[in-house]
Formats: sequence, structure tokens, C-alpha cells
Amino acid sequence: MPQCNTYQSAYVTTTHTVRMRLGFKFVSKSNTLFTHSSLPTIPSSLSDFPRSLPSVSKNFTFSGKKKLALCVQRVGYKAETQLSDIMESGKEIQELNRNLYPSIEPYSTGFLKVSDVHTIYWEQSGNPNGHPVVFLHGGPGGGTSPSNRRFFDPEFYRIILFDQRGAGKSTPHACLEENTTWDLIDDIEKLREHLEIPEWQVFGGSWGSTLALAYSQSHPDKVTGLVLRGIFLLRKKEIDWFYESGAAAIYPDAWEPFRDLIPENERESFVSAYHKRLNSDDLETQYAAARAWTKWEMMTAHLLPNEENIKRGDDDHFSLAFARIENHYFVNKGFFPSDSFLLDNIDKIRHINTTIVQLEESF
Repeated sequence: MPQCNTYQSAYVTTTHTVRMRLGFKFVSKSNTLFTHSSLPTIPSSLSDFPRSLPSVSKNFTFSGKKKLALCVQRVGYKAETQLSDIMESGKEIQELNRNLYPSIEPYSTGFLKVSDVHTIYWEQSGNPNGHPVVFLHGGPGGGTSPSNRRFFDPEFYRIILFDQRGAGKSTPHACLEENTTWDLIDDIEKLREHLEIPEWQVFGGSWGSTLALAYSQSHPDKVTGLVLRGIFLLRKKEIDWFYESGAAAIYPDAWEPFRDLIPENERESFVSAYHKRLNSDDLETQYAAARAWTKWEMMTAHLLPNEENIKRGDDDHFSLAFARIENHYFVNKGFFPSDSFLLDNIDKIRHINTTIVQLEESF
């Protein structure tokens, strides 16, 4: 699920301490978090970034009508830096250009049977004796990819990736049975115990941040820290903004084929209309809906178009799992008992050190 402007309220609530030596916040220029007293900030010099910083792979160039504001916050300092002058000038912020770590291969892989229905794929890479970190992929239904390993310093981290139920290499493919947030939380615990890891750092982006928050609230004693990218709380206004209105005005060309698959008399709720087709008895109807749903997501998931990502919408195998599982979770409101469940339970994890990376656009 791509990030959107409605995520801003998560910042104040979820980030009260910062585990990593350095943390990024990308927020809109009008956002007041630049002066949030609970978070220390870096000095005015942006040099000498630590090597342990979670990597940021894009070069952020600021020009034209799109404007981004950056807040970088660091433990142990009181000064604050706002880079609006640099962004207004259209210059690249060279200090923040970070390459991902080199590609690596897993040193162990396996499959873990987590229920009578589901078996999940898992892998480990990096340092077998390093600090354990579990990567929670997006979607739901997106699965992991080898590039996910590159977020982490392989000399420092023991990197654990796994495909959530029905996604990636996990089986059965695109299965919605026994596939809820709470099932995934149980799976994370089963995997931790299977790998004999007492506690670990949790890293999640987009839907992965949703799952990371839910898991941490369920098992706060097992989490050494959180790194969250593209916060998504699966609230109704977030779903509505992306699938019913809002995002369509920003990406009209991408929206049209997503909209046009659905007859006009069913457009009161695109999520419901797609749910009907993604669960059709006709496989070709499922595939057509899955391709349209996935392409809409992939065409809007990046600040700049990512052709490789967009092509994934043409892959029926990937699209079916991605669209079916994601839509299944959205129709069921994340299986949370209330719309504000994650925010309502934030006190359970207020003590956990957290770094948030958030990028937003203003026009």
C-alpha cells in the first residue's frame, strides 16, 4: 500500500524515542513535527552520517511544483535543521544520497508449516552471529525479493526475510483461508522461535509498518527496536484516499484503467467491486481484476515511475496473490476491532526505540 498524506498523524503517536543513531522524517512543509519536543534533532551540519543508518537509495531532487521538506532527527542533540532553502533551489541533497548495501545470498533457507493450511518461506543472510532483524514486506501479498536484503549492513545484521501467508514462495499461493493479521503475528512468533532468536529488531514498510506495529503491540518484549518506512495504519480514510478518491487526482492516467474495469453502477466502492471480481469463480475474471489492481498500485508506489515495478502488474502469478490478499485485508479493515486500533494501543510500545522514514509530496 503506497503512502499518502493521511499518514501524518502516526508520527507524533508512534515515535517518542529513536533507537538508531540517526533517523529520517520526510514530511510536508506545513507539518509541525519539525518542532516536536519529544524528539532530539541533529545539529545544523549534515556531515558525518553514521554507517549504521538504514539506507536510502533514491537521489532526492527538488524542482518544479512538487516540494518536499526534510526533518532529520538524532539522539543527543538539541539543534534542528530544516532544508527548505536547499529544496527551494532545486539542488540535490548530496549528504542524504545513500546506496543500498551490496547484493548477498542467503546462508540458510527453509519452509515452516505454520498451520494445517499454510507453509511460509523464510531465509537468513548477513552475519549469523549479528543483531537479528526481521523484514516485514508490504502489500499485504507483496512477498519478499532479494533486494530487501540490501537495506541492512550484512556485517552487523542477521537478516531474516519471510513471505507472509499466500505470498511469494509461501503456499498455498494467493490463499485467503486462515489469512488475517493475527495469523501473521502468530507466524512471526513461530518463526522467531523456530530460529531460536530471543528478540529482534523489526523493519517494515507500508503494510509492513502496519504489521510491525501490530506485532510489536502483541509482543513488545520480543522487539528490540522498530524501523518503519511509509507509515500505513489501515484506517478507512487512508483506504478511501487511495482507492476511492484523492490519489486519482494525482495520478489520473494510472487511475483510468483501474476505474474503467468497474461498471459505473458499481463505482460507489471500488474496493468492494474488485473484491467481487478477485473472488470470482472465473479465473480469467480474477486475473483481469488482479492486473488492474496491481498496476494501479505499482504505478503510484514511487515518487518517480519505476518501470520494473510497473511490469509486475503483467505477471499474473504475482498479481493474483498481491491483489487478492491485499483486497481481502482491506475489505476486512485489517481484521482490527476498530479503525484506530493501532493508535489506541500505542502505549504498549511507547518504550520501544523507533526510527520512521516518511516521504510525502505537496503540490
